[in-house]
Amino acid sequence: MQKEKLLIGRREKVDFPELGLLGITAKIDTGAYTSALHCYDIKEKDGILYFKPLGPAHSEYTGQEQKFTTYTRKEIKNSFGEVEKRYIIKTVIKIGRKRIKAIISLTNRGKMRYPVLIGRKLLKNRFIVDVSQLDILSTKRVKKNIS
Repeated sequence: MQKEKLLIGRREKVDFPELGLLGITAKIDTGAYTSALHCYDIKEKDGILYFKPLGPAHSEYTGQEQKFTTYTRKEIKNSFGEVEKRYIIKTVIKIGRKRIKAIISLTNRGKMRYPVLIGRKLLKNRFIVDVSQLDILSTKRVKKNIS
């Protein structure tokens, strides 16, 4: 039996419940392979990865440091075609009613418009992207509350 694919727009609100992040705007990018989260102060010490999600300039930034003992590092080509070595974590991301244990790269997206990028590896077989739409899931959530 094939799972239902959820219709999403080119921009959606997402949650990272394990990181305490709710309603963060994400760019849905079918051209990107991996997904990425904007992080600040990323460091590794004694086999533990520390980072602060979002960064001080973001309105949802709390300064709370996250710790992961299970992580990897991988070379990823960024949007400028440059290869950078990024830390990779597994965490839950919630998009609409779907909860997904996702592989997320941590990087400085401070110069980018959106702090989260959702790539096609996460989208595959789960979502259909309507690039002419924005915040489809947020609109549905509002409509449900009204009726």
